[in-house]
Amino acid sequence: MKDKDYELIEHTADIGIRITSPTLECLFQEAALALFNIIAEKKTKRCLPRKEVRIHQKAEFLDELFVNWLNELLSLSAAKGLIFDEVEINKITANSIDAVAVGAAIKHYLINTEIKAATYHNLKIENKGAHWQAEVIFDV
Repeated sequence: MKDKDYELIEHTADIGIRITSPTLECLFQEAALALFNIIAEKKTKRCLPRKEVRIHQKAEFLDELFVNWLNELLSLSAAKGLIFDEVEINKITANSIDAVAVGAAIKHYLINTEIKAATYHNLKIENKGAHWQAEVIFDV
């Protein structure tokens, strides 16, 4: 896993993060990596067998797309037994995302926190001109 490109937000029972990125693409990418950085850490430094998973999501609004994206990653992680530590966004608009997530088997990771879902509670996604910023609360 890479170093943190996000900050934790204090929340009573759940975990919140704030991400600041230069582009919408980077915002979605950093949110995905932050999610799995919170969930797990690698047990070993050695190179692990990797699997790629294609992801395509559509939504009516950007905030819906953001939450759907993170929840789809969680769902795929559980279904395929993978922890994703690399994400490549091929195309993103305000209503759709086409990406590839790459990860290794969950058995190679120590699980720190079980995240059930990304929520709409206090969700913020803003274009601040020079950068994008998002805040999201994860249900644990």
